[in-house]
Amino acid sequence: MPARRTRPSGPRPRRLALGLELPLDNDWDPARQHADREAGRPFGVPDLTGHTRLARLADRLGFAALWLHDVPLHDPVQFCDAGSVFEAFTHLGHLAAVTDDVVLATGAIVLPLREPLLVAKAAATVDVLSGGRMLLGLASGDRPVEYPLFGRDFQLRGRAFREGVETLRAAWHGGPLELPRAGLGADRQLDALPKPVHRAGIPIAVAGSAQQTLEWVAEHTDASLNYPRDLGALRLKTREWQRLTAGGGKPYLTPMVLRLREDPDAPPQPIRLGLSTGSKALTDHLGQMADLGVAHVSFNLRPNERPVDDVLHELAEDVLPHFPSPGPRVRTR
Repeated sequence: MPARRTRPSGPRPRRLALGLELPLDNDWDPARQHADREAGRPFGVPDLTGHTRLARLADRLGFAALWLHDVPLHDPVQFCDAGSVFEAFTHLGHLAAVTDDVVLATGAIVLPLREPLLVAKAAATVDVLSGGRMLLGLASGDRPVEYPLFGRDFQLRGRAFREGVETLRAAWHGGPLELPRAGLGADRQLDALPKPVHRAGIPIAVAGSAQQTLEWVAEHTDASLNYPRDLGALRLKTREWQRLTAGGGKPYLTPMVLRLREDPDAPPQPIRLGLSTGSKALTDHLGQMADLGVAHVSFNLRPNERPVDDVLHELAEDVLPHFPSPGPRVRTR
């Protein structure tokens, strides 16, 4: 296996980690959409035939994290996008076995649709199998149609989210499981196994607000996973997050839809939730995001007209050396 790139000489690198959103596909590209229509393939359902090879390539090239989306049911009428397709924790277990260094992250598990104790066990399993590389992004969900199908109340998802986070923390704690809310005391000696690699547990990042106040998110979780914004709006959000966390080292993470142009000098043009740009302007834009306090950016490559392999190699050659980081740097308390 080729060695990772060494840090280049030149200006001091910015403290910003770069990751990738799965699936690694370009199925939003107009030419690909036309081919899919001709073949009768539905829009928003990616090609997964190369997912293992591309995940290994991303790991080898030095990307900091791979992010999975939790889409329990494909909704072609309202949402179109099937996300990562595979069940999230099953897929993460596979990725733990085929990668070595990359952080394995969810962006995000819809916690109110799942049993929190089983989420705790699944996430801890991935964490142990990967050697402590799990980052658990959580959300409250935004698809009302799913809730009655899982026997859940959409209107109560905020409370369910808070209680779920409490359960996760209790399950990962070093001693017997104790959940007073459920009438379970430590004297019963029940426990949730395995325990995460690190005693503090698995880092939790919250996508959006999850029906909580930002003060609650800052106090009870380890990172903010927030939606893409232009630099002006981003400045306001990062300042607010830094104020609420009192400079405590809790990072601000964000995704970005990226269409990387073949011409490295191509100027940046806004697209929905991201940029169409050459590598030089992208590097400058990421530097501005780092200066505002963003700790991690995950690229969604699906609108690209170019083969995904080519885009990954160009990012690794021209952009990653400016932001060499071992991971999203999310620490639990």
